[in-house]
Amino acid sequence: MSSQFSEQDHYFMQTALDLAEKGRFTTTPNPSVGCVLVKNGQIVGRGFHFKAGELHAEVMALREAGENARGATAYVTLEPCSHYGRTPPCAKGLIAAGVTKVIAAMQDPNPAVAGNGLKMLAEAGVESAVGLLQEKAESLNQGFLKRMRCGLPFVRLKMAMSLDGKTAMENGESQWITGEAARRDVQGERAKASAILSTAQTVLADDPLLTVRWTQLPASVQQNYPLENLRRPIRIILDRRQLVRPEHKLFQESSEVWLVGDRERDLSAFPAFCRAICVQTEAGKTYLQSMMAELAKRQINSIWVEAGKNLAGALIEEGLADELILYIAPKLLGDKARGLCDLPHLTRLADAPLWKFHRFCQIDTDIKMIYHPLKHNQ
Repeated sequence: MSSQFSEQDHYFMQTALDLAEKGRFTTTPNPSVGCVLVKNGQIVGRGFHFKAGELHAEVMALREAGENARGATAYVTLEPCSHYGRTPPCAKGLIAAGVTKVIAAMQDPNPAVAGNGLKMLAEAGVESAVGLLQEKAESLNQGFLKRMRCGLPFVRLKMAMSLDGKTAMENGESQWITGEAARRDVQGERAKASAILSTAQTVLADDPLLTVRWTQLPASVQQNYPLENLRRPIRIILDRRQLVRPEHKLFQESSEVWLVGDRERDLSAFPAFCRAICVQTEAGKTYLQSMMAELAKRQINSIWVEAGKNLAGALIEEGLADELILYIAPKLLGDKARGLCDLPHLTRLADAPLWKFHRFCQIDTDIKMIYHPLKHNQ
């Protein structure tokens, strides 16, 4: 525990982080932010950001606190904003309310803020400190932070496999390797993402909807998030050969679909919620790297990938996968079954991509394993 922050400071920041969690299904492209106002050791105001264009966490907390905000300390999970967007600057609101101290979990990497909120507070005589429970705050907004820092979305690559690392039978049969409980867990993971990425090959082989099946989300989510408020992840299909057709199941659900390719495309036969995204390979980049950069420009924070071994392998080889999520079923499919991912350029064991174990959990009879890259091979 840092000597700069007390045990009480940790408690109140954790409370703010718990509030921020409430926006995890709704805030994209904005970050999830929580705030508590504390006076004389008591919380007098609470707030969290729910959705882009709606009140920021600090404003909600100030409204609840009213006059009690004067002389209070604000605990906020992200540096208060300093610019006019859809809403006025939160730093200015805290100053006007008479808050005397602000403790932020982390500085905002958004170039429109990037320390300016803290500077605004300091110039107004408001004491501030940064870095309390920063690691937890960063894990809450991995997608937003990566987009701001690197100009790329945070990519989570999901794969389901047997104990011997197979994803489908030799003839392509893959439904279902994992059990029903694991598939329900996938729905919750999809719901947290800005977008779900797959390929035309997967669409042709499986004809999936790639939507979030709301009725399969945990009861706590269904109770606390009315259906109309929940994010509908954009379904992004990599389709450079223009193989996807209007009759595919993708278009039975009226949530946005982006068909990504490298040339113009006629969408006159497709539903209005379908868009063609033309991405050209940039100099010094691969096509996938160029595509990811373009998606970030379109405010895609995080991507949940469900595709075959070719895209999975390419994302790993090109250093674009930020997290591996492996659902492992207690089955053996044999040596003729299809493998997990294709790494065609890997010829030496010493060059194998390295991954660090993060956590695991058991979901009924299946195991969910999560790994982070130790390094990105360039």
